[in-house]
Amino acid sequence: MTKRTYWAEHAWLDDTVEPGVALDVADGRITAVHKETPAPPPGAEVLRGLTLPGLANAHSHAFHRALRGTVQIGSGTFWTWRDLMYRFADRLTPDTYHALARAVYAEMALAGITAVGEFHYVHHAPGGTPYADPNAMGEALIEAAVAAGIRITLLDTAYFSAGFGQPPNTHQLRFSDGTADAWAERCSLLKERDHARIGAAIHSVRAVPADQLATVARWAAERGAPLHVHLSEQTAENDACHAAHGRTPTRLLADHGVLGPRTTGVHNTHLTDEDIALLGGTGTGTCMCPTTERDLADGIGPAVALQAAGSPLSLGSDSHAVIDLFEEARAMELNERLRTRTRGHWTAAALLRAASADGHAALGRPEAGTLETGAPADFTTIALDTVRTAGPLPRLGAETAVFAATGADVRHTVVAGRHVVRDGAHTLVPDVPSALAGAIQALRG
Repeated sequence: MTKRTYWAEHAWLDDTVEPGVALDVADGRITAVHKETPAPPPGAEVLRGLTLPGLANAHSHAFHRALRGTVQIGSGTFWTWRDLMYRFADRLTPDTYHALARAVYAEMALAGITAVGEFHYVHHAPGGTPYADPNAMGEALIEAAVAAGIRITLLDTAYFSAGFGQPPNTHQLRFSDGTADAWAERCSLLKERDHARIGAAIHSVRAVPADQLATVARWAAERGAPLHVHLSEQTAENDACHAAHGRTPTRLLADHGVLGPRTTGVHNTHLTDEDIALLGGTGTGTCMCPTTERDLADGIGPAVALQAAGSPLSLGSDSHAVIDLFEEARAMELNERLRTRTRGHWTAAALLRAASADGHAALGRPEAGTLETGAPADFTTIALDTVRTAGPLPRLGAETAVFAATGADVRHTVVAGRHVVRDGAHTLVPDVPSALAGAIQALRG
C-alpha cells in the first residue's frame, strides 16, 4: 500500500476555504482529512495556494483542438464550422489520434482537469471500413488518457444518419456502425479499467433514427453507464425534428426512454418550457459548454431555469476553443448577467461544484469531486500569488478561482494520489506545447 500525505495551505472543503489541511492518501484514495494543521507534517508534499477537487471536463471532442485559430478566419455559422471540422476528422488514424489526444489531455491536466468525458464518434477508417480492431480509435483515446495521467469516460457515440431520413454523407461514413444493434455489439467489446469507464452517447436526434434511440438507451441502462446526447444546440435541428416527428428533440428523447438521471443533455440551448420541465422532472443533467457555445454563435441556454427545474449542471470545453474550466464556470454566470442584466445567478461554490462534483457524477463517477475521506485522491492547486489571483483574502479563494483565475494559475494536479502536474510542469509529457504542435502539424500535412 502506497501512503503519503499532502498538506494544502488552503483547501476548499464543504463549500468553504479552510487554512492548513492535511490529506492522507493511500492506494489512490483519500484516507483522512485533517483540518487545523497549520504546518506541513514531516514528509508531507506541500501544496501552496488553494487546493480544489480535481475538475471534470464533461464534454470533449479531442480532435477539435486542431481547429483552434483556424476556424477564426472569416465569418459563418455552426454549419460552415462543421465543414472544416470534417476535413480534420477525415485525416485521423489511430496513431495520429493517440498523439493528438495525449497532448490535449495533458493540456487539460495543466488546467487542473483530472477526468474527461470524451464524446467519441470517429470509429472507423475513412469510407466506413472497420479497423482490424473495431475499437482501435476508442482504444487510442483511452491509452492517450493513461499517457497524460488523467481519467476518461469514453462516451462511445451512436451516429447513423446525416439528418432525418438521410444516409450518412461521405465524411460521416467513418462515424457510423450502420445500426444501433451493430453499434452495441462493437461497444460491448470495450473494457473498463482503473482510469477508464465506458459510457454511451447519442450524437443527436438527427444522427440516430427515432426507432433506434431505445436500443442505445437500453445498452447504457443495462450497464448502469452514463448516456450523453447533443440536444437542441441549433434551431435548425429543432425545426427539422418538428417537420419529421411533430415534436421537439427533448420530447422525442423522452418518448423513447432516453431521459433520466444517468443521462446528460449537452448544450440544451434552444428549449421550450415543456422541454425544461421534462429534463428537470426526469433528473436529466445539463452540460453547458459556454466557450464553445459563444465561439460557434449557438446562443445562451436556459441554465438557471434548467437547474431550478431539477437538472444538475456540469461543464465542458467541447471544441476546445480554450481548455479552462474556470473560464467555463464564470462564462455561465457572466452569460446570464448579459442576458438578464442582473448579477449573482450562482455562487462561486455552486459554479465550482458544476466544474467538479457534478461533472464527475455526469461521467459516472459520483464518488469523485470532493476532498473527503474515501474519495479518489484527485485534486488541483491554484496559486494565489499570480497577477490574476494576488490580493483577495484567502477565505475568498472560491470567488478568486471562479472569477479571476485561469488554467494558467494551476500549479499542481494530482490524480489517484500521484503528481501529474508539479509546479506548473507536466510530469509525464515534458513539453506539452511541442506535443500539441507536432500532433496538429501531422494532421495538417
